[in-house]
Amino acid sequence: MNVRRQHISGIALAAVTALGLGTLSACSGASAAGNTDKFDVVASFYPMAFLAEQIGGDHVNVSSLTEPGQEPHDLEISAKQTAQLQESDAVLYLKNLQPSVDDAVAQSEVKTKIDAASLTTLEKHGNEVGGHAAEHDDHANEELAGLDPHIWLDPVRYAQVAEGVGKAFEKADPDHAADYKKNTAALVKRLDGLNTQFKDGLADTRTKVFITTHAAFGYLAERYGLTEEAINGLDPESEPSANRVKDLEKMAKADGVTTVFYETLVSDKTAKTIASDADLKTDVLDPIEGITAKSKGDDYFQVMESNLKALQSALGAK
Repeated sequence: MNVRRQHISGIALAAVTALGLGTLSACSGASAAGNTDKFDVVASFYPMAFLAEQIGGDHVNVSSLTEPGQEPHDLEISAKQTAQLQESDAVLYLKNLQPSVDDAVAQSEVKTKIDAASLTTLEKHGNEVGGHAAEHDDHANEELAGLDPHIWLDPVRYAQVAEGVGKAFEKADPDHAADYKKNTAALVKRLDGLNTQFKDGLADTRTKVFITTHAAFGYLAERYGLTEEAINGLDPESEPSANRVKDLEKMAKADGVTTVFYETLVSDKTAKTIASDADLKTDVLDPIEGITAKSKGDDYFQVMESNLKALQSALGAK
């Protein structure tokens, strides 16, 4: 996932104070985030909105800055959306994932700013993560791309973020603190269960290596003893070098890789080309940046369970 797609325009920033409240596409419903009788939360994209809704329950009104089906890194936040931050009670975002959101949050006066990246630990990840680190690939670390933001794809880190969000909600909206605490505990319990599903489901596999178009699954790979070999690194739309393609084909043969995974929000052209050249299959591994009609599930947990099944099939789980 790239950390690019730079900044909102100066014109948009200048217009912020002049524009009134706008309507964001909500994660569940199309209500505006600000000026309701509930605790109004603006979330940057789906994984943040899901946390806010699960923890907040009936006490929150959640809106997402990123529409379903929109690639989060491509988001150029509008002046209207930036102005809406001023009207909200809290913003929940993941710093360094969406630069335009970072800019808007920094300039807003919203009382409660919750950066999910500060609630767990982040690591530097390149094209290859986990396992035997570049045993077959001399170019694996050429594009070490800074801190990997994909923490929600590791249920353990996502649970840590959930706990931090819960505490922030309790502090910002003390009248409903008991419910936030209870909802957070229930969500963390479900995430613990998901972690167990992955740990047990991937414990005994024929191979531990999988290929993806987009280096979104580094934390997941490390958590469950796998190796992610990414075609494009953290940038889902970059083109791989000829050397990288050759290395992947060589590695696939050496490690018994059967499948090249691609995601729903980015073209599958590169994945299918490499799979065809190396006589491999293709399948979807969803980074859960949004829920659309193409998603294999209606929410985070359902899509994660679909991801587990896809990995079990590709890795030859016993």
